[in-house]
Amino acid sequence: MQPSIPMKKPTEATMALASVLTIFTLVAAVAHFATAAEPATPPARPATQAAAATAAAPSIVREGGAFRIKAGALERVIRVSNGNVATESLTVSGTPLLDGRTDELSFRISRAIPNRNPLELPLDSGAAAVSIAEAKAGGTDALNVGPNAKPETKETAEQVAWVDARSFSAGSWGQCFDLTNITVTAPKPGTQRLVVRARPLKDPVLVGVSVNLIYEVYAGFPVIRKWVEIHNNSANWLKLDNLLTDDIRLGNGFVQGMPLTPSERGATASITAFSHADNTKGVIVASEVPSALRIISEHGASGYNAEYFEWVIGPAESFVSEPTFLYGFSGEVLKTPSAESLPLDRAVEGGFKDFLREHLGISSAKTQIAAPLWCSWSNFGPALTDAIVREQADLAARCGFAVMQLDDGWQKGRLGTRPDEKTFPGFSETCDYIRAKGMRLGLWVSCYRDRDAADFTALPAAASAPEVRRLGGVAMSFASSWNQYYANDLVFLHDRYGATYFKQDFTNIKFGDLAAGHDSRTRKESLLRGLRGLLESQSLLRRLAPDVANEITHEIYWGTPGTPCDLAALKNASLYHVPPNDYSGCGHPKERPGLAWDKYSPDTLRAQLVKGCMNARTRFYAYRGLPLECVEYYGAATVNWKGSLTPQIQDRQICSWLMGAPSVYAGDLASLTERNIARYRGRFEILKRLEATYGIYRRFQYSGVPAPTDTDWHWWGKLDSRGCGAVVVLRGSGGKDQQAINIPWVDPVETYKVTALFQAKELGTFTGRQLQAGELPLTLPPLGQEILELSRVLESR
Repeated sequence: MQPSIPMKKPTEATMALASVLTIFTLVAAVAHFATAAEPATPPARPATQAAAATAAAPSIVREGGAFRIKAGALERVIRVSNGNVATESLTVSGTPLLDGRTDELSFRISRAIPNRNPLELPLDSGAAAVSIAEAKAGGTDALNVGPNAKPETKETAEQVAWVDARSFSAGSWGQCFDLTNITVTAPKPGTQRLVVRARPLKDPVLVGVSVNLIYEVYAGFPVIRKWVEIHNNSANWLKLDNLLTDDIRLGNGFVQGMPLTPSERGATASITAFSHADNTKGVIVASEVPSALRIISEHGASGYNAEYFEWVIGPAESFVSEPTFLYGFSGEVLKTPSAESLPLDRAVEGGFKDFLREHLGISSAKTQIAAPLWCSWSNFGPALTDAIVREQADLAARCGFAVMQLDDGWQKGRLGTRPDEKTFPGFSETCDYIRAKGMRLGLWVSCYRDRDAADFTALPAAASAPEVRRLGGVAMSFASSWNQYYANDLVFLHDRYGATYFKQDFTNIKFGDLAAGHDSRTRKESLLRGLRGLLESQSLLRRLAPDVANEITHEIYWGTPGTPCDLAALKNASLYHVPPNDYSGCGHPKERPGLAWDKYSPDTLRAQLVKGCMNARTRFYAYRGLPLECVEYYGAATVNWKGSLTPQIQDRQICSWLMGAPSVYAGDLASLTERNIARYRGRFEILKRLEATYGIYRRFQYSGVPAPTDTDWHWWGKLDSRGCGAVVVLRGSGGKDQQAINIPWVDPVETYKVTALFQAKELGTFTGRQLQAGELPLTLPPLGQEILELSRVLESR
């Protein structure tokens, strides 16, 4: 039985906004094309969405010498003429996107002299090793890196020379690539594919080489996805570089506006939006190339970063690129009571995320979300013992954490996968103790090994060369069969100790690998091979142990600090630990609270804790193009020094990290008061119920409301397709005492009960139109926060 709650009467503001909000709902439905997966059986798709999806059925149609690729509002015409292949037009909702001629695909090929596999580097070659050590810089973790770390091959008299470098672009390669073959297929229901294959028949160096340009479209999504295959059936050893797989130039009023993942630390954003000046239409350019190897130019061309990419293609070998894709969007700019709702934002939070899950196979959709999670790193560092772990496990269970992750320090010498028997004389019993408390077990692992590790017994040549040294161990090569050994080793930890979460860490790939018997033929080539090997190991781990949540860190993915999270990582890993590591409010990062902490002011730590919450929201928001439940931001400090961690700050942590999922919390739990423990447990119980009922962790809506701030009000949604779930509201240090909260993402014809969960107070029953119009008032003190639960009142239609 629903409680009897008086329904709010529509006000003049509601009636005035009714027509705009109806348009908002219809536009959002059309733009999204598909609904997100529900935790239970989803309701039938609204008629407006069904019609939109039918109308958006993709097609690839031949029109003389051209091929028209249509995917909803996005249309691309490929012309093949005299051997040349070029995009003749690219439009969104009929509006041209291109600024003049496009090269379509561009690359450079050179040949080896002498004509053979480039020189491999034996482990005993005497090449100078790379030594690295832990450091701090800018308030976060960093590395001191020794010499010899640049990822490039030094040419010597014994190595091949690369000669006759020639650049090609598909738009003008007809004089060389003079034979083309074109096919249109349907590789699976709802998918169509265009393959344009070009061959040179007369070129003495390239005879036997073929290049495939592949375009793919998907039912229900305004997406054109593209990748390239280069096959070498010549007798020559060739080197490929300067590769842009979609060499287009966007213009005509469409300008690069909003990166939807960060562009920083040596890597460009993996998702970038180009919008028309009036913000009513545009295209999202997305790349599935991993880490620092990726580039998306200011004009929309996408491919590989020339600084880090090259690939040797021997006789009978091939190179297959990672895909890139374009996602079109269009619609009205709608004024809401608190902001503007842009068609880009509505597309990102809806259909775009659906496409990532359905067709890119984002890994988090296949595993239970590991949250709330507590990590042992802050205040302990690597100084873990059985006694400390048991103490913290008792407290973590009382706080309501679902996962306890043992960070660096449980292994012998901090390396490998063997427990340190001095500090953990019975590691199996330690792990059993954690799981007996009702928590999942997480383990930290690295890609470095001691020379006496079992890895070297099985694979004596598994280390990278030149050797990379850290903590007395050496870096192992993901560009070798060790990546399979590594994945199976983690599966052993899963089977032996019951670990269902792995944090994978430490930097090695960016230093390159030329070891004999490994996959790479040049040091630069090893960068992409190493990244691919890392991601292949993640895919194998997930296949062999489907209940594992596998996290990779920014460090193992490139550097310390490393590159941002991207699409390539999340296709293979459930979670990504983003840079930088944030120790705001935790005091000494590697020291437990005690007498030496008198230098820390509780007021200063309290201010840092508040700042850490804002940092988290800012970083989550910067990744809004990705499913935010996959993003781990380290960390919410669970340490209380003389009252620094108040219940109100705990609430702010709960809300801030709930922009994604509640992970990661870290800090000495023994410093918490009973009040702190009870507050965490009570709030985590709320999140647990909301997740079980609505699946809130995989939801995030932000269109039509204020962006994150710590001086005024802002809020976001965690609502399912019916408009039910949670809305998270925070007030900054300023702003009004009472704020009208508009909720654009509800169904206007439904009726909802709204409950303030922190206040344990029912706020009333509202129609969807009233919530969209901002007729829900909320009062909070400065730096206050609230989670609003929206539940549907039955038989409201």
